[in-house]
Amino acid sequence: MAPYLDIVLLSLLVVMAIAILRMRNLVAVVMFSSLYSLVMAGLWVRLDAVDVAFTEAAVGAGITTVLLLAALVLIGTREKKPIHNPWLPLLVVTITGAALIHGTVDTPLFGDINAPAQQHVAPYYLERTPHDTGVPNVVTAVLASYRGYDTLGEVTVIFTAGIGVLLLIGRLPRWRRRKRP
Repeated sequence: MAPYLDIVLLSLLVVMAIAILRMRNLVAVVMFSSLYSLVMAGLWVRLDAVDVAFTEAAVGAGITTVLLLAALVLIGTREKKPIHNPWLPLLVVTITGAALIHGTVDTPLFGDINAPAQQHVAPYYLERTPHDTGVPNVVTAVLASYRGYDTLGEVTVIFTAGIGVLLLIGRLPRWRRRKRP
């Protein structure tokens, strides 16, 4: 039963991705993106990454959907025909994809017991976490204690990006500003 569920979830992701690419109504694109995030969260649960699934559901389906719908209030709900040549973005995406594939060629197989992370890093955290932090959940201890500064840095980056978006949204073109009487 489990492999069939994985096939169904992956098929749903492919169908939704194709639908998102073909749609021109931006509200529908935002809604399908939110559904995509929810299905992806379900897939993360199937992979036993509940913490990643929770983050995907909260950020991908929750906050991102609200921010995109708020942005649509400013830009409208229909896609406008692009004025640039589509070959440059395609080239950039192709080069980026090739670089990502090249970067994963020598990655150890998933769950490989001989991978460096399984030989050195994982045993250390599994042995030392209760003693070092007093937190029984290893994932929580790694994110909050061992990687506390890293998590603080990620939150700072997200906060800074949010402030940047608010500053950009706050600057409307002159023709869109309402004149006060």
